[in-house]
Amino acid sequence: MMKEMEPQTKPSLKLQAYQYLKTKILNCEYRPNEFLNEQKLCAEMGNISRTPMRDALGRLEQEGLITILPKKGLMVSGITEEDVHSMFEMRLLVEPYALRNYGNLIPRQELEDYKELMHHPDRIDDFCKSDDDFHALLMSSLPNKYLRSAYDRITGLNTRFRIMTGKVSMINQDQTCEEHLLILDAALNDNWDTAADALQHHLELARDKAEGVIKVIRLW
Repeated sequence: MMKEMEPQTKPSLKLQAYQYLKTKILNCEYRPNEFLNEQKLCAEMGNISRTPMRDALGRLEQEGLITILPKKGLMVSGITEEDVHSMFEMRLLVEPYALRNYGNLIPRQELEDYKELMHHPDRIDDFCKSDDDFHALLMSSLPNKYLRSAYDRITGLNTRFRIMTGKVSMINQDQTCEEHLLILDAALNDNWDTAADALQHHLELARDKAEGVIKVIRLW
């Protein structure tokens, strides 16, 4: 007699709390430097107990998204000029390295699909998401779990920074497509050194623009 299939288990409460809070922070629904109340957070999630909430908050603290201040409480971490500089320093170290050494493992069809898309930016509904997905693809073949873990931490910082500064100010679509195409053309010709160099130049331009933006606006 065949065993009945067990229903798919729901994520644990601590995982649900972690995902809920992280989404709110990354989307800036909880603003940088805003204080959070643990009891209210539990109530937001249907009056869950404090144990899974504290587990979630501890994980978010480890990721640098919240700061636990003695005698003051919980605060959403802000973003400073140093954070932006460090974010791009990490990206410049890791992304070209990953592409140069492991780019040949990226499925060719996915590179070709992105090349076609870069020739038709008018087809892209959310250009920022498309840009993030492109860089995620270039990183997808990196096997080093420690580098990936460190890199994954800064992707959230990049998302928050874009929202805080305004997506439009951060991306020139035509210029970005041209820079992506230089990377893709080299990659599709199996010239990974040239592709990595083009990616490094692309990130350097993005860094210079981001550091220019943060100097002239006031972040929360």
